[in-house]
This record gives sequence, C-alpha cells and structure tokens, in this order.
Amino acid sequence: MIAQLRGSLVHKTPVDVVIDCGGVGYLVSVSTITSEKLPDVGAPVTLLTMMIVREDAQQLFGFLSDAERDIFKLLISISGIGPKIGITILSAGNLPELQDTIMRGDLSRLQKLPGVGKKTAERIIVELKDKIGKVEGFEESPEDAIASATQRDVREETLAAMVKLGYQRAAADKAIKSALQADPNVQFTVEQLLRKALRNVLR
Repeated sequence: MIAQLRGSLVHKTPVDVVIDCGGVGYLVSVSTITSEKLPDVGAPVTLLTMMIVREDAQQLFGFLSDAERDIFKLLISISGIGPKIGITILSAGNLPELQDTIMRGDLSRLQKLPGVGKKTAERIIVELKDKIGKVEGFEESPEDAIASATQRDVREETLAAMVKLGYQRAAADKAIKSALQADPNVQFTVEQLLRKALRNVLR
C-alpha cells in the first residue's frame, strides 16, 4: 500500500493532482480542502495517501493531514458511501464543521451534503457519532475556526430572515448557497449576504 507521496507537484485541479516522484507521475484524487492548501505547480509537496484497490481500478486519494484521512476512512466505512462520495463530502465544507454536524446528530444538515440521502445520513450519525469526536489534529487555525462558525451563524440567520420574508426554505437556501459560492473568500455580514441572496432570487 502507498501511504505517502513526496515529490514535485506537476499538475493540480480542484479535484486531483499529479505528483512526480522520481520520474513517475502519480494521479491522486483530493478534496478541495487539500487542493486549496497545496503550493503552486512545480513546488515540492508531501501528501498522505490511501489506496483503494478494486477489480476494475486502483485509485489513490491524498490528504494534507492525518485528521482528513482519518475522517475519510470513517466515511467510507459507512454502507452506501464509496471513496468518490467520501471525498466529495470532505470538499463540501471544513473538517471541524463536519465533525460538529455529526456529533450533534444534525440530520437535516447532513442530507444537504452531496450524495447523502436520509438513510445514509442516519447511518452516518449512528455509526460515527461516538467515533468522529476522537479524531484530532485538524490543521485549521483558531482564527479559521472562529470565522467558519461565524459564517455558519450568518448563513443560518440569513436563511431565517428570508423565510420570514415569505420565501420557501429550499429556494432561500439555494440563493444563499449561490451567493456564497460566487464569493467564497468574503466574510459576509447577515445584511450583505441577505442583499446578495435576494438579488439571486430575483434574477
């Protein structure tokens, strides 16, 4: 099994990278969490890896931290979650937020994750609620954690405001998500996000 790769980053997209290790290029699937933190093409890089071997394919998945790899292992241990969905779930947010969502048993939030229906969300909570809290070693700084929690509160308050204004919850959530995706690096206030989401609804 290949547990780690160290070499030169020769190709990078939001979902996969190629690392040149002594003249051999390894294609590695990664989450957007890892991709965003990788250096520019040409720079040296080290990735923790997990190799998934199947009858029709051998695929490498890469991670910058033990915590991300540990959570990936936990996710794919759930019936109905394969490595592709597992890496997609990791890409949907940040690790502390995912950990918190599972530990609180937030079924509705889990169902918003790509590839996760109600039954899968229930299995995640039942099987991982007591395990995922033991995962440590997140790379996120305290400042990042505070910012993530703050933006989660901003999103929830904006959603509540739109529902109060008479918008359907699903339509409001979609408009908010579009606003956040359009400016992923902006730390919105409730007022700013509400204005932007309302403009999306009116388009």
